[in-house]
Amino acid sequence: MRSTRAASAVERLNRRAQTQQYSMLKLADERLQLIQRVPGKPMEKIGQPLELDEFVAFVNGHGPQTPRRVSKLDVQFEKNMRNKKSDPE
Repeated sequence: MRSTRAASAVERLNRRAQTQQYSMLKLADERLQLIQRVPGKPMEKIGQPLELDEFVAFVNGHGPQTPRRVSKLDVQFEKNMRNKKSDPE
């Protein structure tokens, strides 16, 4: 389970970056570290070794981010909430 969450986070990062250049290292002390492999260059370690939850949060915040999908219903709901907050009761 540990490595599945971390591997999924790295896979999402590769998908967002549209490359397969990111991977992870699992160290002897069970911490994880993000690495970047670019052809023709040596492996580059990114960040510090982290525990699982910290690693997943770090990887999710690294690289390009996907825009949040917003439906028409979400927009209307937020508009209604703003109007409701501004109405004094």
